[in-house]
Amino acid sequence: MGRVRDRTRNPPRTRGAGFSCPKPAPNLKNGIPDPPHMGRVRDGFFEFGLKLPTLEVSATFVSLGRKRICLKQVAEMDADPRQYENIAINENDIHKIVRSYLVHNCFKDTLESFVACTGVKQPVDHLEDMEKRKRIFHFALDGNASKAIELTEEFAPGLLEENKDLHFDLLSLHFVELVCSRKIDEALGFAQSKFTPFGKEQKYVEKLEDFMALLAYEEPEKSPMFHLLSSEHRQHVADSLNRAILAHTKLPSYSEMERLIQQTTVVRQCLSQEFGKV
Repeated sequence: MGRVRDRTRNPPRTRGAGFSCPKPAPNLKNGIPDPPHMGRVRDGFFEFGLKLPTLEVSATFVSLGRKRICLKQVAEMDADPRQYENIAINENDIHKIVRSYLVHNCFKDTLESFVACTGVKQPVDHLEDMEKRKRIFHFALDGNASKAIELTEEFAPGLLEENKDLHFDLLSLHFVELVCSRKIDEALGFAQSKFTPFGKEQKYVEKLEDFMALLAYEEPEKSPMFHLLSSEHRQHVADSLNRAILAHTKLPSYSEMERLIQQTTVVRQCLSQEFGKV
């Protein structure tokens, strides 16, 4: 495994990682070219992201060559990675963790290269479903919630009916896009037709009030509810949708890497409380 370093930052920052594969790769991260300010990555490396928005984690490091894994928590960056070097870890377990992460986050091109290099088995239908999930995820992330809803209903019928909170969040994304586009009349009509059923349940009333309050501002981006327009909010909804689809299709809603990070974090917190800082 290699890392991509951005040396224009002081100090240099790791911006991505990749698996060395025998076939050349013209692009990185499923077709997105490497930014011009980044150093050249030699052929055979496919980038994948390490961002886990729902976790307080600053870095995740996996080294296949030395068969080690080191998970660093934000508040505990003083741990010395060298203490993990002599821990024997089964390479197949590492492959399973990496494959799970790539499947979860829809890195299809990277997964195909990883499977070709390692020989791990991957069902063909998982690859097909991954492409569909990827499209749905990116529509939600871009704020095109109506398209995300349409494709979700095609791919996972009944999912949104069973998950009203998620359905509300997606409808809210579409409402926000209408407000930001200054389509006030259309936003009002959409709210009346889609939000009315939710207004009958108390847990949605406060949320509805926040969204409707956006209409009172000429510049909703400067309103007290500006967070509802943020990319972080869209990311949260898109992640929730991705997890729901995975669960609906009988796949784990969290990758094994995330589970490991969560477990490691809890264990270290418990040890810290019991024996002092670990």
